[in-house]
Amino acid sequence: MPRTYVIGDIHGCHASLLELLQKIQPDLSRDRVIFLGDYIDRGPDAKKVVAEVIRLMEAAPGRVIPLMGNHEQIFLASLAGEERDFYLRMGGDKTLESYGIMPPFTGQIASRIPASHLHFFHELLLYWEDRDYIYVHAGLQPHVHLSQQSPRWCCWAREQFLSSRHDFGKKVIFGHTPFDTPLIDKNKIGIDTGAVYGGRLTCLMLPDFEFVSVPGLRNADF
Repeated sequence: MPRTYVIGDIHGCHASLLELLQKIQPDLSRDRVIFLGDYIDRGPDAKKVVAEVIRLMEAAPGRVIPLMGNHEQIFLASLAGEERDFYLRMGGDKTLESYGIMPPFTGQIASRIPASHLHFFHELLLYWEDRDYIYVHAGLQPHVHLSQQSPRWCCWAREQFLSSRHDFGKKVIFGHTPFDTPLIDKNKIGIDTGAVYGGRLTCLMLPDFEFVSVPGLRNADF
């Protein structure tokens, strides 16, 4: 039976991503892999993480679905000259350094990011849905149709979504908010288990509904 593998926030933890992929070993001739966003920032190897996701996408076109996270959104804004200080405070310095860009992070930074990586960031989806689930980075706005959800809600939602008991029609699988263990609620499932904070990188395997995880960043200092 084809499976769907949903992977939570990676945040530059490349070694953890490789370990997780080795553990789950998706068959990309039939399975699907969905990434919930936040590939970059805070952890040390954002460039390697993005390169690995791109490699998977090229190996299996249409079977690897990368979603937009708030860190990718603010990264793009910073490349356009907006909110650069905020981006750096969000751990963006680690991402820029992974691309060989060192402080004081001035000048035309976008010109120093590989074109294939820029294309990747610009093409990220806000959400994905299949027959049984909706996948999004942060959450959805209650009482708003999926097609009308805003980037702000999809990438940045927090308490209003977490506390909502709204029936979105399907269970929502999300990342963004770290938990010690996956959150399983009536209308939502949270699988960010804080890899970059010394927690774990988690994958939800469907339809088995099995969680698979590996250790996150060692010696995390956040």
